Amino acid sequence: SNLKKCHADEPLAVSLDGLHFDEKLHFVEEPVEIVDREVKRLKQSQISLVKVRWNSKRGPEFT
Repeated sequence: SNLKKCHADEPLAVSLDGLHFDEKLHFVEEPVEIVDREVKRLKQSQISLVKVRWNSKRGPEFT
């Protein structure tokens, strides 16, 4: 079989303290603050870019 046994690595385990889940156990990620705003100008239009800090403990902190 190509399947291997998975052995948990304790230092890599994520603690559940501070994480919020809804009734269906979906992770609830909420914006905390707007860090930066920018308007990108194209030939005939403008695009608003917003950098937001999230309350997430996983992945990038800013998007």
